[in-house]
Amino acid sequence: MKESTGVLIAVLSSALGGGAAVATRFLIGSHDPLTIAMIRFGGGALCLLPVALLLRPKLPPRADWPAVAGLGFLFFAVFFVIYNLALSYTTVARGTLALSTLPLMTMVVGAVLGLEALSVRKTSGVLLAMGGVATALSASLGTAPAGAWRGDLIMAGATICMALYNAYSRPYTQRSSALGFLTFGMVVGGGAMILFGLVTGRAATLLSFDPTEAFVSLYLAAGGGAFGFFLWVLALKYASPTRVANTITINPMIAMAFGTMLLGKPITIILVLGLATVCAGVWVATT
Repeated sequence: MKESTGVLIAVLSSALGGGAAVATRFLIGSHDPLTIAMIRFGGGALCLLPVALLLRPKLPPRADWPAVAGLGFLFFAVFFVIYNLALSYTTVARGTLALSTLPLMTMVVGAVLGLEALSVRKTSGVLLAMGGVATALSASLGTAPAGAWRGDLIMAGATICMALYNAYSRPYTQRSSALGFLTFGMVVGGGAMILFGLVTGRAATLLSFDPTEAFVSLYLAAGGGAFGFFLWVLALKYASPTRVANTITINPMIAMAFGTMLLGKPITIILVLGLATVCAGVWVATT
């Protein structure tokens, strides 16, 4: 598979992630970040397990289990609790734009750890995409809710977790299948969230969900969790961490489109201009 195909797979994953951000923001008003992380990745793990048992994908070799488990816990438990916390303070548009610092963070982490060589074109594309993020973010500064900067800052800081996951995952995906690697890691991270939910009584609250909350939760678990991150891991298997991470800048476009339709969030000319710049940056970095 060509690296460009891996990038296209990552774009689809990021689009599903944009929808998941809107779904998270919808639920965050009634449920805390830990409950939503349990729904998304505890539910995602429950979606993946039957598929993995049926298809019997190649699992990581035994020597890789501690590292893959650690990556799974870091990403599917720690990162997404912080991600949900960030969205409890800020809007979907601002939160996903702050998350778009991921390409720069992944590029830096990969370079510092000696895992990925940088190029002028790749660096230029990432910086162009980041410029688009900054442009789009500036459009909503005046209308931001009180304390939104806290959510933006939390989200930007949380990208360190995802950057580490991106940078370290590729060698392990090469020694296993995408489905095997993802299932192993999500069962660890999602399983930890399910256990925590059972101990704290959060799991019992799922029984009180109305039909709309149940449907949104199903999307989070199956689309934004299991399938979305299967595509992400598959992309990391074939494309470099920075090129995959740069597609996360598509996330705000999808989040704002869904936010407009479902949450009544406005889209301005500046936001559109910023997102067009983001798309240009993705194209420069991945071609």
